[in-house]
Amino acid sequence: MLEGVREDIQSVFHRDPAARNSVEVLLNYPGLHAVLFHRLAHRLWKMNFKLLARCISTFSRWLTGIEIHPGATIGRRFFIDHGMGVVIGETAEVGDDVTLYHGVTLGGTSWNKGKRHPTLSNGVVVGAGAKVLGPITVGVNARIGSNAVVTKDVPAEATAVGIPGRIICKDEDGDCQKEKQRQAMASKIGFDAYGMTSDMPDPIAQSLKHMLDHMHAVDKKISAMSNALEKMGTDCGKQLPEIRDDLFQQGNKSETAVDLVAKASKVD
Repeated sequence: MLEGVREDIQSVFHRDPAARNSVEVLLNYPGLHAVLFHRLAHRLWKMNFKLLARCISTFSRWLTGIEIHPGATIGRRFFIDHGMGVVIGETAEVGDDVTLYHGVTLGGTSWNKGKRHPTLSNGVVVGAGAKVLGPITVGVNARIGSNAVVTKDVPAEATAVGIPGRIICKDEDGDCQKEKQRQAMASKIGFDAYGMTSDMPDPIAQSLKHMLDHMHAVDKKISAMSNALEKMGTDCGKQLPEIRDDLFQQGNKSETAVDLVAKASKVD
């Protein structure tokens, strides 16, 4: 028990450079207070003293602003930074060395009994305001971006951002390859379709994303057809006109991305 408390205190020093000494941490870190109260409440819950466990959990919420159901399973060296507004549901499972920031919810999407809250594997970091919902699994060392809403599994070492959560992979296939193609096409036509941050649910950005996917597919088909015709000895004519960069660099700042795309499409 005491060894676990020491580990919880040390986890604060490892992940918060503002921590100066153990006394300060014990007196002034609500995230640590909530974890210590939870460990006591969880032990009582497992011993079937459920009412007492809930009372301790409620007192902890009143004191710290952090609500952890005593039925939740929390691993070693768990750190809640700032903590206000954190909610962790009854069937949530949190691995070792996990970090949560303020406003995080590990919630359910169903009123049915049984497993209905997420499982966070070892080393997961969940950014401020993120919502991880349902009986999903977040893989080892995965990251959840601030204000993301995640309702599907997140692979190990990946990052989920946006509403709904979008997985940023580290491999060369699937969605990762599509994202690289979109960025390449955006660069080719001279503007950044993701001027709005990619984790914001912006409808124009979403529309432009689909446009870039379509343009990439058309580009590939035209190239294949041109190569085939040239091999047959057919002159395909002049190259397609390029879009001038100055249309995007010197345009009116009040113009939207859609206006710029429309203007660029009229270039001969």
